[in-house]
Amino acid sequence: MQQNIIKIVVGSKNPVKINAAAKAMAQLFPEYEIQTQGMDAPSGVPAQPMTDHDTRQGAINRVNYCQQHVEADYYFAMEGGVDCFDFGPATFAYIAIGHKDQLAIGRSAILPLPMQVYRALKAGEELGHVMDRLFNTVNIKQKGGAIGLLTHGHATRESNYTQAIILAMAPLLNPDIYG
Repeated sequence: MQQNIIKIVVGSKNPVKINAAAKAMAQLFPEYEIQTQGMDAPSGVPAQPMTDHDTRQGAINRVNYCQQHVEADYYFAMEGGVDCFDFGPATFAYIAIGHKDQLAIGRSAILPLPMQVYRALKAGEELGHVMDRLFNTVNIKQKGGAIGLLTHGHATRESNYTQAIILAMAPLLNPDIYG
């Protein structure tokens, strides 16, 4: 008996992003075998996006690149960024999902950032490097991320991405309502 397969491509080789996409799709489609592949996909925005707009555009650019270079059922990109809001600086991610001729966009929960971290980011550093230095960790962006460090492990980068992907999938799961 052949099992139904859903092939997905993630616009990153980061295991946190690949695992989040695989977990989200396994929850949404438990009757399917989920085959996940990560690939390097350029964002076309700065390595550390510092605006809501650049962060969103980076995710879209990664999905578009993947769609042009490999065949799959779904294409995912998660772009982490930072912005300064009325309440202060925060980090978040945009999720872009390509499926056939549709593009779904979502955004993760936000994590308030200490001002000292934001200042380092404004000076040109990347969030993962700043957090590694602040917490004496190594390559935290491919583990629990700033979210894991600042919430004492109660949330992680992967859990945040997984939830955001599931929410961003709503239009693709309900095309008759979303039009």
